[in-house]
Amino acid sequence: MTETIHSLIEQYGLIAVFVGCVAEGETAAILAGFFAHQAVFVPWQAFLAVFLGAFGGDAAFFLAGRRFSDRPFVQRLKERPGFDRAFDLLQRHPALYVIGNRYAYGFRLVGGVAAGLSSIPAPLFIVLNAISAVIWTMLFGGIGYVFGLGAEQILGAELYKHQRLLFGLGIGVAASVAGWFAAHHLGRRTAVTDKR
Repeated sequence: MTETIHSLIEQYGLIAVFVGCVAEGETAAILAGFFAHQAVFVPWQAFLAVFLGAFGGDAAFFLAGRRFSDRPFVQRLKERPGFDRAFDLLQRHPALYVIGNRYAYGFRLVGGVAAGLSSIPAPLFIVLNAISAVIWTMLFGGIGYVFGLGAEQILGAELYKHQRLLFGLGIGVAASVAGWFAAHHLGRRTAVTDKR
């Protein structure tokens, strides 16, 4: 069973990393770094998949806000808690907002659409998005790479395939739970602030 899962990760893992990084992809980026350290993925390919997913996701959200502002999908996002505050911050500090938006867990989709609805020029957004995606890739991919190094220190230099999968699963679950708690806590704070 673990051989089959390991084979699927080797064959389709980079596609999954790309897709995972299009949206809230911290978990996918961390797993990509971990599996890159464990030689399941070629490191440069793993980090490139993370970057392309992060950059492409925000660019798609920006495009949705810019080109499809009258569509129901965008209108629903504008009604989400925190959208008005995000849009106001974007208007006051566009460069800082575009670079920092992807680090606000749970607001990446809303933030990308807000950027598309703003007056920020598309070429400036693309440059800032690329800078932000590089930093984000190195940060979260690097965290996964360090987890791989730590696993090696704990279990020895040669991790068995099933140990890699278990560590990868543990990292994925821990990152997902931490992200959910962060988004839940931030969502409650935003809802309380918006009611005032």
